[in-house]
Amino acid sequence: MSALTFTLKKDLIQKLDVSPLTPDLLADKTHAEIASTLLWYGKKQIAAGEAFAITGIDTNKIVFDQSTSKIDHIGTGLKTGKITVNGHAGAFLAFNMSNGNITVNGNVADFAASGMAGGLLQINGNVGDYLGAAIIGDRKGMKGGIVIVKGNAGERTGDQMRRGIILIEGNVGTYCASRMLAGTIGVLGNVGEYVGYGMRRGTLILTKTPKLHATIQDCGTHTLPFLSLMFKSFSDLPSKFAQMNQNRAQRFAGDISNDGKGEILVLR
Repeated sequence: MSALTFTLKKDLIQKLDVSPLTPDLLADKTHAEIASTLLWYGKKQIAAGEAFAITGIDTNKIVFDQSTSKIDHIGTGLKTGKITVNGHAGAFLAFNMSNGNITVNGNVADFAASGMAGGLLQINGNVGDYLGAAIIGDRKGMKGGIVIVKGNAGERTGDQMRRGIILIEGNVGTYCASRMLAGTIGVLGNVGEYVGYGMRRGTLILTKTPKLHATIQDCGTHTLPFLSLMFKSFSDLPSKFAQMNQNRAQRFAGDISNDGKGEILVLR
């Protein structure tokens, strides 16, 4: 069966919330019912058929074609199936996702993977600020799953992250892993200032030594066997991290101003 495909046909001026368009919510619906699904467009609602040309029938595989950064909440609450985005995605991609697979062949706006608890999110471009971070008013960000970013990430990546894995092949902005509660973040490129600011627990794996603030403490260079096991667990992922196999790292502990049980490992 061909994938259920939503090809954007409306010139979007306002943000379009497509959170109702997920495999689990559209299962067993007719083509007409899918086309009549109401979506928030700014302050009003419009039918999905007004915004998209809809083709295909396999609701377990959804494709957004010609997508733009004005399309928000792609894959919100995803529980099953696969979503492919050809183009860019707006804010709150994979928000509260618990299972399934999302691939974006473009760039993504802010708060991607916020509240994500499971599944795999692959971004084949750049991503904005607050990747895997808590939304305003929440105290926990990403809670599980795996996020792979082929490009760069913005500021506050992993802010208040609770669990899960984020692997970034490019550079990351300031305050990476700020207030991090647990989980793992890997970065192959550069990271900005104030990395690990307010970090309580969790592991940040880097390949380049960052500029560190005073409450991150150098613990020396060590051989850490668990790193080999971790990289082995990445071997099947579509990421450059799958080819890594190192267990020697310079370890930094902190943030000692906030419990200090987090660690920054710079591979050697």
